[in-house]
Amino acid sequence: MNPQSLLHTLIPSWTSVGMLLSYLVYLAVFGSVLPGKLVDGVVLADGTRLKYRCNGLLSLILLISLLAIGVQADVISATAIADKGLELLSAAVVFSFIVTLLVYVSGRRSPNHSSSLKPHLTGNLIHDWWYGIQLNPGFLGIDLKFFLVRAGMLGWLLINLSVLSKSVQDAKLDQSMILYQLFCTFYILDYFFYEEYMTSTWDIIAERLGFMLIFGDLVWIPFTFSIQGWWLLKNKVELTTASVVANCLVFLVGYRVFRGANRQKHVFKKNPKAPIWGKAPEVVGGKLLASGYWGIARHCNYLGDLLVALSFSLPCGICSPVPYFYPIYLLILLIWREQRDEARCAEKYKEIWSEYCMLVPWRILPYVY
Repeated sequence: MNPQSLLHTLIPSWTSVGMLLSYLVYLAVFGSVLPGKLVDGVVLADGTRLKYRCNGLLSLILLISLLAIGVQADVISATAIADKGLELLSAAVVFSFIVTLLVYVSGRRSPNHSSSLKPHLTGNLIHDWWYGIQLNPGFLGIDLKFFLVRAGMLGWLLINLSVLSKSVQDAKLDQSMILYQLFCTFYILDYFFYEEYMTSTWDIIAERLGFMLIFGDLVWIPFTFSIQGWWLLKNKVELTTASVVANCLVFLVGYRVFRGANRQKHVFKKNPKAPIWGKAPEVVGGKLLASGYWGIARHCNYLGDLLVALSFSLPCGICSPVPYFYPIYLLILLIWREQRDEARCAEKYKEIWSEYCMLVPWRILPYVY
């Protein structure tokens, strides 16, 4: 592709803008009206708790069903997203800037002093733009932070399914693509099945909504997490039986650690007396869980997440670093996030955190880090 053609494809067309806006409108409307479990968020500093309607899985199933009907009726193309990938990417980038601007301006003008909406202005425009100034801004009754991460995860699945359709159309479907698609689809479906666990994660309870999260949800998650699928469209990889088995083991171990650790943390926050691995939980200072995975490493869930990310790239072989962008990026991100989390917890829990660190000395990977 020559530079002129590349520049042309990077300019959003009205079709790509319409596709993006239709997708977001669908999520906003059906996310508000479809039935789903109402989950209480964590208790905020002012004693309030937000409620989250966890109907992401139902929204996913309905959308995929509607798209499948449209494809069968020859109303839409199964490869539409793959065909307009760069246009959709640029449209999402522009939209993320617009949303950030609206959230920032609205936040600065907010007279609300609740924990969710109180503006936190540092005086540094770049810092406030990047990290955001409100914890839980909303629009028309929709919690934007919860909505955007749902949009990113479901968007990732839609891109993958369109890439899969493209590989079938081009007669390029092979073992590597199937393996990658299976791992990602399982991971995304699992996310929505346990969507309520998201309500107790760092992003929801601690991060304010700024460009970092908005761009991350609308652009980074769907378009960079799917790099392996795009790469496999252009490159054929022959996998041995041993490499397939090893890849599956990496995914299964990573998933077990990731899901198990997050589940233990979520259950502990709801019921601090709930047993962990069949035993009463060990709790430091009455606040910090030091049992199960959380007695092995202080951020053991990050280890599981990294192994799962690695399993998404392994079907691409080792002939190119491009498919490994996601796990490499995630490693850097999680180490950075872990360090921020450590500083925040040290300030919040003080002596209790020091005691926990002595009891659980490893941060992510036991005996290594």
